[in-house]
Amino acid sequence: MALKGPLFHGLGFALLAAFLVLVTLAVAATAQSTGKTVRHHRVEDQDPAAAWLTEAEADIDKHDYVNAEPLLKKFLDAHPESYSAWYDLGFVYHSLGRSNDSIAAYRKSVAAKPDVFESNLNLGLALAEAEQLDAEQFLRVAIKLKPSSDPGQGHKRAWIALGRLLQASKPDEAISAFRQAALSDPKDLEPHLVAGSLLEKQQRPAEAEKEYQQALAIAPDSSDALTALTNVYMTQRRFADAESLLRKLLVLRPNDAGAHLQLGRMFAISGKNEEAAAELEAGLKLDPADSKAQRDLADLYADLGKYDRAQQLYSVLLASYPNDASLHHGFGRALLKQKKFADAEQELMRAVHENKDYSMAIQAADLRAKYLPEIPMSYFLRATAYDHLRDPKQAAKYYHQFLDVAGGKYPDQEWQAKHRLIAIEPKK
Repeated sequence: MALKGPLFHGLGFALLAAFLVLVTLAVAATAQSTGKTVRHHRVEDQDPAAAWLTEAEADIDKHDYVNAEPLLKKFLDAHPESYSAWYDLGFVYHSLGRSNDSIAAYRKSVAAKPDVFESNLNLGLALAEAEQLDAEQFLRVAIKLKPSSDPGQGHKRAWIALGRLLQASKPDEAISAFRQAALSDPKDLEPHLVAGSLLEKQQRPAEAEKEYQQALAIAPDSSDALTALTNVYMTQRRFADAESLLRKLLVLRPNDAGAHLQLGRMFAISGKNEEAAAELEAGLKLDPADSKAQRDLADLYADLGKYDRAQQLYSVLLASYPNDASLHHGFGRALLKQKKFADAEQELMRAVHENKDYSMAIQAADLRAKYLPEIPMSYFLRATAYDHLRDPKQAAKYYHQFLDVAGGKYPDQEWQAKHRLIAIEPKK
């Protein structure tokens, strides 16, 4: 009689369960006899050295390079052909500032596996940093290989590194490299900025302008791009274009001393002296130690007839640059305009002494004579100036006039005048 219905199913499941129990007991007995733990998947025996590499990479992630180094060395003793371990060791040495060791490790990484982008790039960068000639070789290899991740960023970095390496010796190739970097990452303005800077140095302003404009198209509020393009416009004397950019830059960075100073100088070049002085003043409030801006503002004050302000700035500058002829001349001019004639004469004589501008000395003495009677030193100033200008007739004239009024009060100058007259006057 055939078994049907629920009883069949119950008996079937009971038999199946009993079978599974027997199988389990058999497997357990086998495990007990062999001494091995049973797993769902058999695990291959691991390389004992792999733990050193794993720990070293964890240390690198934590920037613990000192601890990573010996672990990597132990692993490489067991696996000297591991390009990745040599790469890690090169990275560790570079992070520790050990340039030569870093280069040696990267070289072994490349030798073990020559077609890895990262190894070639880092070796090229390390060699470039150490100013070694074969840096170019490995950077050129890198740009032909595929990065393991984010190819655009990787290739951009390689092209920029190659461009910076070549910019002094092969500027045209460097510019091409920077442009390739821009193609690798069209959203990054850095390649355009570095290309534009090099084009400026190559006296190619139109091309530089194009690069900076492309940078601004990517980042319209980039202060670096605005500043760079402004410099191009200033060089080309395109003052209206420069002013527009500088005003935009100052909206973005109102406390940028450099932008105020640049706008002030641009106004000065274009003859807008009042506006120039205002911007230079704003810049110096933000950066009071800028001596070049102080000098520019002092000259502007003198041009604007603000001689007392010019005098103050020249005095400050001369405390730091006591032998600067142009400062003495500017200071003397400001004093002269305020009718401080004795002080003005002293400063103008210092200017002549420092830069030997003898024509200016004569002009200064003649200008003084319009306001004050002649004095012994004004005659002597003219005499020595004409003497240096190889005009013996005029020099002798003023040496005599000086000696006529000196009266023994200027013994050094009187001695010099007498001896110069012996040298330059015709013998009777």
